[in-house]
Amino acid sequence: MALNGNVDDHHRFLLRLQFERIMAAETDLERIDERLREKLAPYAEPLGWLMRIPGVDWVTAATIIAEIGVDMSAFHSADHLASWTGICPGNNRSAGKQRSGKIRKGNVYLKAALVTAAIAASKTRGCYLREKHRRLRARCGEMRAHVAIAHKILVAAYHILATGSDYQDLGPTYLDQIDQRRTAGQLTRRLRDLGYDVQITPKAA
Repeated sequence: MALNGNVDDHHRFLLRLQFERIMAAETDLERIDERLREKLAPYAEPLGWLMRIPGVDWVTAATIIAEIGVDMSAFHSADHLASWTGICPGNNRSAGKQRSGKIRKGNVYLKAALVTAAIAASKTRGCYLREKHRRLRARCGEMRAHVAIAHKILVAAYHILATGSDYQDLGPTYLDQIDQRRTAGQLTRRLRDLGYDVQITPKAA
């Protein structure tokens, strides 16, 4: 009967049962969301600050506040928070070669939320985090790039909550500008080492 595509009363009963289960689950999720919003009402302002970070939605911002709070005096620095969270990739370098560096154990819920936010940020057009992710992915691979961007999101969240300031995006061209200044500086030093007196000025538009 199923191969012929026939739907009888028994199939309708099962479909109705599954539909009711889905609707009940949706209702429960709405109640949970409502409860969370009530509990997060006193943190509406920091919640809004965090949601300005690319990739950070309401769920991620709520997870950050739920797991670390809004008082950053509990952590000595952003690096301390990152270490506590376990979002710092290990550094295992030998003879100039980068070997496997696994991330540390830490807060599983916060790590998962941050990596999810990093993946979303890597798909957000016109932001610094997407461009940084693109460069890291080419050099380190997809997963390490996700972890590195998750670390940057956590550091940004720390400073936002510690200072009460808005997130300032560096823009997609920031890394190009750094590369340009770094290259100009390296070439200038090489010319000076060769005995030249060098002074450079930006070219007029």
